Amino acid sequence: MTRYKIPESVLVVIHTPQQEVLLLERADQPGFWQSVTGSRDTPQEDLVQTAAREVLEETGITAGAADFRDWSLSNVYEIYPAWRARYAPGVTRNTEHVFSLCVPPGTGVSLSPREHTAFQWLPWREAADRCYSPSNAEAILMLPQFWTA
Repeated sequence: MTRYKIPESVLVVIHTPQQEVLLLERADQPGFWQSVTGSRDTPQEDLVQTAAREVLEETGITAGAADFRDWSLSNVYEIYPAWRARYAPGVTRNTEHVFSLCVPPGTGVSLSPREHTAFQWLPWREAADRCYSPSNAEAILMLPQFWTA
């Protein structure tokens, strides 16, 4: 039985208190910089659990549910045609839920080499400019609204 991706995912903007944002370069798309993203493993998986799992898998950063801020913001977008085969036949749209995670400056990052090849910390405006995904860039530009020190 083929296991298809669930068309519901999280976008996690990882940042420091100074609003420096962590971006990751995709291994399968050089030059494609993004925040942590990932789909639910099961329809029952809580979204904050998805966020914590994806952050750990993609960056090595351990965070608990209480560490995430749920922005109560969802983006619905067309799945890129190159990636539609990962989803059940006929699925063309994904719903992405936005979260943020504040970490101390100097937090170590350990990439999953099959997913990402590089990372960088950038001031939030520069990070937004570097993002390939418009919804990711828009989320980063909203960071000052959701982060209060």
